[in-house]
Amino acid sequence: MTRWFAMALLSGACAAAPAQTTGPLARDAMTERLAACTSCHGKEGRATNAGYFPRIAGKPAGYLYNQLLNFRDGRRQNAAMAYLLEHLSDDYLREIAEHFARLDLPYPPPQTRDAAAAALARGAALVRQGDATLSLPACTACHGERMTGALPAVPGLLGLPRDYLNAQLGAWRSGLRRAQPPDCMASIARRLALDDISALSLWLSSQPVPADASPQAAPASKLPLDCGGAKP
Repeated sequence: MTRWFAMALLSGACAAAPAQTTGPLARDAMTERLAACTSCHGKEGRATNAGYFPRIAGKPAGYLYNQLLNFRDGRRQNAAMAYLLEHLSDDYLREIAEHFARLDLPYPPPQTRDAAAAALARGAALVRQGDATLSLPACTACHGERMTGALPAVPGLLGLPRDYLNAQLGAWRSGLRRAQPPDCMASIARRLALDDISALSLWLSSQPVPADASPQAAPASKLPLDCGGAKP
């Protein structure tokens, strides 16, 4: 299916959506309305890790809602997504986010195999310990010890395609991707060398997703950086 055909499908689905909603739509109704989302993001939003599109099923609703706002409002650059979302209300975007967040579905096996040991070791160190010389906190400090995300709005990073991880970290580093201010990920990505971005994406895409892939509860302590995107 071409991107333009998917865009046309979702355009029709969005045109049918009410400008405001008064209560949650039935799950079957949302599934039908969002069929074009799944044409890119995979059945029920569980895109495989062999392509480029990210999985959205099971991500925290706060994270999904923020990303829909970012695409609609221009902080993330994707012409198709911006076009499809530009006339949707905040309430409807929240319903979309809550629909996909409720889906608890299995993950495929890890994508990356036989990566260089040195790159994997560097990726693991950044994830688990960070790098004090670069003023980088551990990824787990925000994304959870299991790297499956944290409520209300921090995403899990396991089970995503390596190319997608590379592209998003690169986009933050170059300023092409932004989040609600203060944009902590932009600050972090600018401290990463390109080799570090590659090591992170290799390690993350080589890890199996734990049986319990649900986001952890909101951390009791303050995050190491102030992150506007971590708030719903």
